Amino acid sequence: MQGLVQAMQMQAHTQAALQAQLEAQAQAPVQDHGGPPIMERFKRMTPPSFKGESDPLMAESWLRETEKIFRAIRCPDEDKVTLATYMLQERADVWWSSLLRTRFEDGAVDVTWDAFVRLFRAKSFPAKSVTL
Repeated sequence: MQGLVQAMQMQAHTQAALQAQLEAQAQAPVQDHGGPPIMERFKRMTPPSFKGESDPLMAESWLRETEKIFRAIRCPDEDKVTLATYMLQERADVWWSSLLRTRFEDGAVDVTWDAFVRLFRAKSFPAKSVTL
């Protein structure tokens, strides 16, 4: 009889522990709906790099392709600048790093995606090359 009581107590203890674990999991924030981190999802889509080519069509193509990936992976707005600037190389990376140092205090800034696009287009599309 004592063995049965111990088994029932052990089962009750196990159920209580499982319930506590389930409640803790339900309250914990889920990163990206339980999927892979956003950077990993972004890289899986093989995003194009941009080296700062002077051809405005190449710059616009890079921007369109990057935005297409953002839509496909349902990228939150707050991650877009980080992901896009990760793909900047050579002259484009130097431009971005320089912009952060000169325009923003200590390079610590929360640039919105819209602001990044405006800055990128201003750099990539000189006023004389824009036709309406």
